[in-house]
Amino acid sequence: MKRLFVLVLAIALAAFYAGTLTVSAENQPHMRAAMEHLQAAKAELEKAEADKGGHREAALKATNEAIGHVHEGIEFANKHHH
Repeated sequence: MKRLFVLVLAIALAAFYAGTLTVSAENQPHMRAAMEHLQAAKAELEKAEADKGGHREAALKATNEAIGHVHEGIEFANKHHH
């Protein structure tokens, strides 16, 4: 039950970020493109076979961090350039 709650929460947060990103990134085509590429990379890493000496998990963690930084960069630009 706890795993289901965590999964639902993660989906809700992803939907929230996707919704805010769509509006926020309109005037930032390069950041939007970067986000799309990072999300595609994340999806591929999640589909990859586990293990690989811990490098797949490290790459997934770095990709998630990069997604967060891109989102924060978009938000920062929206607040300081309008």
